[in-house]
Amino acid sequence: MFDLENFIAKHVTGRDESLFAADLATHEPELRAAIAGRSVLVIGGAGTIGSSFIRALLPFEPARLYVVDLNENGLTELTRDLRSTSGQFVPDDFKTYPISFGDPVFARMMRREGPFDVVAHFAAHKHVRSEKDRYSIEAMVENNVMNTVALLELLIEQPPRHFFCVSTDKAANPANVMGASKKLMEEAVLAYSARLPAVTARFANVAFSNGSLPAGFLERISKAQPLSAPHDVRRYFVSPAESGELCLLACVLGAPGDIFFPELDEPRMLTFSAIADALLRDMGYTPVPCASEDEARDAAARRSSEDPTWPVYYFTSETSGEKPFEEFFTVDENVDHERFAALGVIAGTTRNDVASIRSTVADLQTLFSRPELTKSAIVETLTRLVPSFQHVETGKSLDAKM
Repeated sequence: MFDLENFIAKHVTGRDESLFAADLATHEPELRAAIAGRSVLVIGGAGTIGSSFIRALLPFEPARLYVVDLNENGLTELTRDLRSTSGQFVPDDFKTYPISFGDPVFARMMRREGPFDVVAHFAAHKHVRSEKDRYSIEAMVENNVMNTVALLELLIEQPPRHFFCVSTDKAANPANVMGASKKLMEEAVLAYSARLPAVTARFANVAFSNGSLPAGFLERISKAQPLSAPHDVRRYFVSPAESGELCLLACVLGAPGDIFFPELDEPRMLTFSAIADALLRDMGYTPVPCASEDEARDAAARRSSEDPTWPVYYFTSETSGEKPFEEFFTVDENVDHERFAALGVIAGTTRNDVASIRSTVADLQTLFSRPELTKSAIVETLTRLVPSFQHVETGKSLDAKM
């Protein structure tokens, strides 16, 4: 059987040991004191990062764990996986809820079942491909910004001891709406951190996470389809386990308003095409470059099951909002590289307070009520709200590619 965890360690992260092993060991007493016997709510817990956070959290034995996610099948698999893992601690009070954190039923659950000691929020639109037009962008901004502000308002009623909300490296000098929405979300978290112990984190691509291009490689291979990827986009990667550990460390150890990020070396930045080549070779295949998608599809259709070659199509990125490289902080941010061994911390500063964030949400609601709203009008509004936002518009979407 293909060992994905070993492949990630050998060919993607280049690490046999977690990047955060030293920080976890150093701060183990603080983590245990914050989690053991406590109540925990994880929003978006069926996704790769949310479920990895849960796996990093459970060894510290919380008394209560509630998991919310719209993905009912994902919650089912999470439960089965936890219940089927030898030695895995699962609290007696463990519940999963397939509901949206933006719905009234979620607010009723929070008010009735709270307060929670730890609240970790991972529910987000995370793909640049999800910003095609007015409708997709509205859904993204509503989920990433407006629903998150509604959650912060709920938490003011019953403040947790720790609140964490995941961000993205794309919030640093955003070039796409997803990054701008996450930057605006960061602004909200920082504004509310005056009233709540709110912390966030930017981090790299999570290798083979749900819906990611590398995870798609496995799907394509299972269906005997060609692999396709940009050859000019470089990314940092952490493993799924490392993504959960990073978020756990930030959630428990961060001061209100902190923004965490992983300390990664630039030589470990990889292209998606390099990962595809390594994956095929590890599985015993030889990548064969094709000049077009049509050529790659035709080659895959003709290929026999005994053929040791595999068609691939690598291209120059040309879709809207794509950045050629990642960055975790900007030149004007105050960064602390000394507090942790493998984590940098940005001392978050904001131009907003809670009142201005509420006003921004009201403005966005008014904007989205306009029947003839265009994508460009939304981008213009976001550029005003997020001055560092420099949208890269090419008129092309990833939905037009394999």
